[in-house]
Amino acid sequence: MTTHRPTRRDFLSSTALAGLALPSCGGPHAPAFSLSLFQADVTPPAAGHPLLAYRVSRSIVDPLFVHGFVLHGPEQPIVLCAVDWCEIRNESYEAWRAKLAAAAGTAKERVLVTCLHQHDAPYTDRVAQSYFEKHDLPGALCDVEFEDRMIERVASAVRESLADRRPIDRIGLGQAKADRLASSRRYLTEDGKVSWGRGSTTRDPAIRALPEGLVDPYVKTISFWSGEEAVAALSCYATHPMSYYGDGDISADFVGMARLRRQQDTPGVKQIFVAGCSGDVTVGKYNDGSKANRPIFADRLHKAMADAWNATETRPLETVEFRNVLLRMEPRQSPGYRLEDYHKTIADHAAEPRPRLTAALGLSWRERYDAGHAIDVPAIDFGPAQLVLMPAESFVQYQLWAQEMRPDSFVMVMGYGECAPGYIPSAKDAAEGYNDHYSWIAFPECEHAMKTALKNALAADTGTT
Repeated sequence: MTTHRPTRRDFLSSTALAGLALPSCGGPHAPAFSLSLFQADVTPPAAGHPLLAYRVSRSIVDPLFVHGFVLHGPEQPIVLCAVDWCEIRNESYEAWRAKLAAAAGTAKERVLVTCLHQHDAPYTDRVAQSYFEKHDLPGALCDVEFEDRMIERVASAVRESLADRRPIDRIGLGQAKADRLASSRRYLTEDGKVSWGRGSTTRDPAIRALPEGLVDPYVKTISFWSGEEAVAALSCYATHPMSYYGDGDISADFVGMARLRRQQDTPGVKQIFVAGCSGDVTVGKYNDGSKANRPIFADRLHKAMADAWNATETRPLETVEFRNVLLRMEPRQSPGYRLEDYHKTIADHAAEPRPRLTAALGLSWRERYDAGHAIDVPAIDFGPAQLVLMPAESFVQYQLWAQEMRPDSFVMVMGYGECAPGYIPSAKDAAEGYNDHYSWIAFPECEHAMKTALKNALAADTGTT
């Protein structure tokens, strides 16, 4: 098998790419696979738009985008859609997938929607929002009309992209370590107890001085090629993408900055970034919340993405197999998380707003669960590489387990698919006392379900315990 690394020919100007004569995707000698590329601006209004956790927008620092591709081959198309929003949950997630599937002419299960999880960005769950309206909760969770307009905008971009399919016949794989961008929320206190208190902003220098803990240090990049010319690059890294946040200043944060710089580096190659399983991973060890850190983190991520690109080797793209595994995790039943608790808390006008919000989100998830719905865990198998999408704020251990399940292969694991479950810890975390409020699934039981889904999605020949 021959391989080659990116050369100067990969860095075409956008003008040169526009004029490049590409072979038609029709005819008896057409390549087996092609790629349609799309993007859309999904920035909410600068003032008064609901964001995560009762925050509202007050300015736009930089715009939010959707970047994605449609992969065409002998079977139905596969869509990957990376959204600069915090989370998309339950019926909102279904609405995105259904509309994009119709636009691409494919099945909903073959649409992979993932959020990058910036916090100064929209957070959507239209059923939970209906509980806000029904029970007169203060503020708003999301703007459903705005979300519908953005879904249609993205669907239009998908439809328009289908007229420009780029033939692809090679796949590129590369990875590189990122420097000082990830640290575990978990650390040991002075008295030896386990805490998960190291957030994205950590002002205590003693906590910042502690070891990184369990992280995946690698940026991974899967790229798609037409002969010697690169068409698109998909990069993934596991860390919460927040430097400073919380005042309503809309931003794609340092991950958006790094992605833009990579696009400027390679104007003829579509750059897409996705977040890995990073529910328990932040930049907290390296971040005291200073605004000066955002461009520093962008520099570090940009360098790691560039290094992964420079380490890329390509090989023929001969097969693409799609698998979808249904995942059901038991609902959380601790006090405050039972079905009757949700109804009682939502209706309690004397309760604080935050518990009512948590109850509305929990009830939205619980009603889908009780109706028999499962979470899709989709995977694209390229032969030498696998790309899998996991739900919500999966902990990084699941990403590392996925790589261990296929040690012979290049495994890229995305997080923040269906975001309804909230944090998804490992059994070890649960045994050590993990009990965050932002989780609606039962743990430690969730670990077995998650590992089984990963094994089946990856077609891994390994036991699951």
